[in-house]
Amino acid sequence: MMRWWSSLRRASARLISAATAVSLAACATAQPRAEAETAAAAPALWKLSDADTAIYLFGTIHILPRDVEWRTAALERAIAQSDELVLETATGTDLGKTGRTMMEMALSPGLPPLMQRVPEEKRAALARLIESAGISGRALDRMETWAAAMSLFASSFRSMGFEAEAGVEQGLAAQFRKADKPMSGLETVAQQFGFFDTLSEESQRAFLVGSIDDPEKAKAQFEEMMKAWAAGDVEAIARTFDSETGLSPELRAVLMTNRNRAWADWLEARLDTPGTVLVAVGAGHLAGRDSVQAMLEAKGLKAERVQ
Repeated sequence: MMRWWSSLRRASARLISAATAVSLAACATAQPRAEAETAAAAPALWKLSDADTAIYLFGTIHILPRDVEWRTAALERAIAQSDELVLETATGTDLGKTGRTMMEMALSPGLPPLMQRVPEEKRAALARLIESAGISGRALDRMETWAAAMSLFASSFRSMGFEAEAGVEQGLAAQFRKADKPMSGLETVAQQFGFFDTLSEESQRAFLVGSIDDPEKAKAQFEEMMKAWAAGDVEAIARTFDSETGLSPELRAVLMTNRNRAWADWLEARLDTPGTVLVAVGAGHLAGRDSVQAMLEAKGLKAERVQ
């Protein structure tokens, strides 16, 4: 029992946040990796401000190859000016704790085998994915569908060279810790996994089916999204997230729209506290028709693009 528990905990610990899994599968047209790496990196950055408060909004990617350079002069200025860092979840940068929290929520008795939770025509592909992930089928059978999909995602993408340890949140958190500046989160890790844990089984299975893909195709899709992020191409980012979360209206509402609305409420209230803060959240939340900025505009607040 300890063997499968340990392997699953190691795999799940590689995930920074629940939203990571959606971004990993974002659909897009494949492009060579060289393009993504050689383009000048300038991820999108906005500023929301009033007379005595400045809030920088920075779109992140939770997992990256170690050789991607995403820092720019504009971002470094924003970091230097900021008194505080706010992430989706501050404790999400503790990958061990993230993994343990996930596993506490992931297991349920009496579940059907994972193979029975996907259409018959998808089972051969799921078997290949499980084998490549190095996680036993018996272990996955004990997991709720959302958690099994996440574990498979995490292991698959780590084998391709994408790591949570190299993600933007990790780098920002290290920089703010070194400067002895406070960090906080918009949500808790338990909240983030709870978004998946409370999904209907139908949506969880749609999420799992969405994870069953050719590894090279999935890699190319993610690299295209990474290219759009590095270029600050908000429209392209929106297309990838609109495509993926469109699999289920419930997924879009729970993982994107409702959270963006709550974050916009938080930002509006934060303007009442003087000072400067950097808010860094997944890039998909700052793009598209239901973005945080769109929610702010509905309140009469405008975030100015500064990069």
